[in-house]
Amino acid sequence: MTDRHNAARQLETGLAALDARDVHIGIFDPDGVFRHKQVSADKAVKLAAKGYPFCEVLYCWDTAEKTYDSGAYIDRPATLFAENLRRYPFADKAAVCIADFEGDFGALSPRTQALRMIAELGALGFDVNAAFEFEFFVFDETPESLRAKDFTGLDHFAQGNRTYSLQTTALYGDLIGGLRQTMETLGIEIEAIHTELGPGCFEAPLHHAKGIKAADDAALFKNFAKAYFLRNGLTAAFMSKLSPDLAGQSGHLHVSLTRPDGTPAFHDAAEPEGLSRTARHFIGGLVALMPEMLAMCSHTVNAYKRMVPGAWAPTAANWGVQNRTAAVRVINDAPEATRVEFRVPSADTNPYLSLAMCLGAGLWGIRNEIEPPPGSRANLYAATPDPAAVFPSDLGRAAERFAASAPARALFGDAFVDAFAAARRFEDAEYRRHVSPWEIRRYLEVV
Repeated sequence: MTDRHNAARQLETGLAALDARDVHIGIFDPDGVFRHKQVSADKAVKLAAKGYPFCEVLYCWDTAEKTYDSGAYIDRPATLFAENLRRYPFADKAAVCIADFEGDFGALSPRTQALRMIAELGALGFDVNAAFEFEFFVFDETPESLRAKDFTGLDHFAQGNRTYSLQTTALYGDLIGGLRQTMETLGIEIEAIHTELGPGCFEAPLHHAKGIKAADDAALFKNFAKAYFLRNGLTAAFMSKLSPDLAGQSGHLHVSLTRPDGTPAFHDAAEPEGLSRTARHFIGGLVALMPEMLAMCSHTVNAYKRMVPGAWAPTAANWGVQNRTAAVRVINDAPEATRVEFRVPSADTNPYLSLAMCLGAGLWGIRNEIEPPPGSRANLYAATPDPAAVFPSDLGRAAERFAASAPARALFGDAFVDAFAAARRFEDAEYRRHVSPWEIRRYLEVV
């Protein structure tokens, strides 16, 4: 009760500093969607003090809101994280506050799992620093036009766009500047914004942050970017693969560890490539567990359409220093910036799941002193991988590998593994019932 009282006081103080009369309280569901309610500031403080009841259905339905687990759909207790209070960007005198389920039910939460991994690394004497970068497409479409067109024949925004295009940014500078301002209001710093390969394609690397803030920033960025573009009559898409004719969209994750005094834990000038034993073991764990824990960072059916040969994405667990064709790219330009770039997640990833997976696998590697296989500077897209390193080819296979993973159960607990694997199996089954236009065109006349 003392913790709740302190949280309520902290929230009340924070709301007063923001002069906020309304609070948008949100819980991220397993797919990273911000499920929220708007309440008065006074009501938010009371919820922080007494607990925030929220319906358990978030862990009983898919992203299309189709239930796959029967139950009473009762309210479960949740916590408001007053330390995460932010200004709401689309109205005056309003704030945003992240909440999450607590107790045994809270163990199902990806955010809870990411926090656990951060805490366990902290117990070993390491602080976590991380940052996400997202590629996304923007369409000249609204929810109404998408449905009128049945999501086909869509109009891209900035159709003449090219990678690193001065012309696109010059022409649409106000729109891009508005996105940056929206994120600054939320306390999210965008390192850079530039155009990417394809019409209406952009990339936004976020500034690194300590601990859970990196994932909070990333999850809020995706949700509020979509809202920002909708307010401008446009649709932002963070899908992994939109078309065979377009490049896939990544959601790369950069991670480094530091010691309590701030020195980089991944750097050692006396070791090859300047990589410390801690870095090698972190990489060793990540490479070893990546195939069996892939469903965590690649949790949609569409994610596996990107991880195919020729799509600018890894298809097997490997690593290399400064190698952009590797699943794990080591960046060692400077001691203080030595880090791993986990290049497997795509733009549709839930940042909490990717962070929990990466940290959990790295933690397992550090604890068990796992040496990685030799790194490579070759084009790993063209290499023949070790069969044991090859990724599952679809979500269903990835879910089975995850459910059978003893390290995953040791790291995240049986309750999380069982619930998450069941949800991914359901998602895969929904896809397998679907008949695509490609199948109709290919088979209708000939079989």
